[in-house]
Formats: sequence, C-alpha cells, structure tokens
Amino acid sequence: MGRKGSTGRVILVTGVSRQLGARVLTALQAAPGVERVIGVDSAVPRSGLGGARFVRADPRDAGVAEVIEESGADTVLHMGLVASPPNADLPEAMRENHVLGAMQVLAGCQRSATVRRLVVRSTAAVYGERPYDPEPCTEDAPDPMPRFRRAGFARDAAEVERHVRGLERRRPDLSVAVLRFANLIGPSVRTPLTSYFGLKIVPTVMGYDPRMQFIHEDDGVEVVRRMALDRGVRGVFNVAAPGAMPLSQCLRRAGRPEMPVPARGLSLVGSLARRAKLDYSPHQLRALCYGRVLDVEKLRRALDWSPVYTSQEAFDAFVAESRYTTAVPARIFGRVTHRVRAAVGR
Repeated sequence: MGRKGSTGRVILVTGVSRQLGARVLTALQAAPGVERVIGVDSAVPRSGLGGARFVRADPRDAGVAEVIEESGADTVLHMGLVASPPNADLPEAMRENHVLGAMQVLAGCQRSATVRRLVVRSTAAVYGERPYDPEPCTEDAPDPMPRFRRAGFARDAAEVERHVRGLERRRPDLSVAVLRFANLIGPSVRTPLTSYFGLKIVPTVMGYDPRMQFIHEDDGVEVVRRMALDRGVRGVFNVAAPGAMPLSQCLRRAGRPEMPVPARGLSLVGSLARRAKLDYSPHQLRALCYGRVLDVEKLRRALDWSPVYTSQEAFDAFVAESRYTTAVPARIFGRVTHRVRAAVGR
C-alpha cells in the first residue's frame, strides 16, 4: 500500500464513517503538501470521500495496525472516540470500540517505520463534572478525574489517553497531540446532546442550571486539520469555543420549553432517554446538573489561532440551520412528569 519515493505527506484518518472524521479527511485532501489521504473504518462512509482511498478494517483487530504499517503514512489521525457509537447501550461494545480500537491504532503507529505524527481525538468528559469548582478546566492536571469516579465514555477516554502516554514513552520520536473536545455542535452533528436540544419538551434538573460550552463543527474540523499539518505542536489541548452559556439560556434561544425534574427523579429521565434512543449515559445526565468550562489559552498559543464561532454563536448557528426532530411526543413527557413527582414524593 505504501509508495517508495513519495515526497508529499501521507495522512491516514480513522473513523471516517462519522461526520467529523469524514470532514477532516476531505479538508486534508486540499491541504498544501499532502500527497495522499487514506480513510479507515469498519463501516463504509455514507457519502463520498473525494479522491481519498478508503480501507475497510475493524478497529478492534490487528487489521487496522497492519493497514497503518503498510500505508506508508507519516501522520495518523485517530478519530474513533465518539459519544454514542453503535451498540452504545452495551458497555462492553462501547469499550471495544473505544479502547481496543485505540490500542490497535497505537500498535500500528509504534511498529510503523514512517509514522512521525499522531493526533488523537479525546473528550472533555475526562474532567468529570465540577459542582464546586468555578475555575475553567486546564490541561495541567495529570489525572483530572479520579479513576473510581469514571464510568462509560469518560472512563474509556481516560484509558485511551493512558495508552497514548505509554506510546509516547516507547516512541519519544513521535510528535503526539491529544485533543479534548467540548460539546461538538452544528447543523450536521448528531449526538445525544443535539438530540436532547431537539426534544419538543426538554427535561432539566430542578435547582440546577449548568454552564454549556461548545465548539462549532467547522472549527472542530479546522483544529484537527491544523494539528495534523503542524508536527511541532505536541501535548494535550482543550478544544472549545470562547465563552459559555447556562442551559436555561440555550433552551430559550432554541425556543424549547423545559420540564424541571427533581434530582431524585433523574433515573426516570435516563430511562426515558433510552426509550427515545438518545443514548444518555450517567455522566451525560450528571452534566445536566454541573457545568464544565474549558480553558483554551494553550490551544490558542500553540496554533496562533482562535475559533471563528463563540460558544453562543456556535449554538445559534446550530439552532438556525438544524431541523429539529423528536422521538418522544410531548404527551409522554407529561406522563413522565407525574411519574417522577410521584416517585420522589412531590
């Protein structure tokens, strides 16, 4: 698969059947100095990938590692970490997609004679929810969230980051960047959070109004593109737009009425979310209580670049350009309200 004598950059992108990975791959094809771009995923992308080559390989077996070794790629972008992968209701399936997939990618990078740059998508979920800390989260903490408090998506992301640090120790010649994304949002983004904002009546936790921070999909693509091309930038970086908004303000701007639910009834909201196929995990439900805001100064200095959209502008663009749909009629939420109040004695 590799080509001898090539002079341009060869970039391999995993997770290209999903929106962010596919858009990053497309953007890199037009970048100066890039000779070839290769997309890898276990699922065939729904839309075309332009002139890029697509290789179908299961990220959980040795096939991905072999593809990386044989591709001649000098840069690998691992975009496989997602908030709601297929079979998200099965924790072990999520773990296989996230952790085992990442381990195979890292194994391929370690054995490759050509890879010199690795960019890994991670998530701000590794910080957990911070009910008593008003300061923005920085990248400085070596272990931002105690292991015993991690679960699901956050646990998987933290473990992936741990394996990345192990690779850096074994291959100090590799230039590695880890990107901890805030809530990705935009008209073509489909996540549990965008589905949540699309409900006709939105459940919130009584007495809480968490701060929400976003990154517009266009800015998210641009961050990964720049990180792929700049081998001199290495380390862990928060990826978020400037500013934050209370959840209540988000709902007002979206024109969505909210249904306050007592905190003790949160489990029933989770049950409803699963019935609606919103794939809401416990950590995502806790985010409805406690906000999380990221410090993005390190990213700005490293790339000498700032997102085009603020968090408010990113959310407004999402609202303006998205067509809301909901899997749960308002009458069902009405019944759930009575169930929740009965369960908590209110």
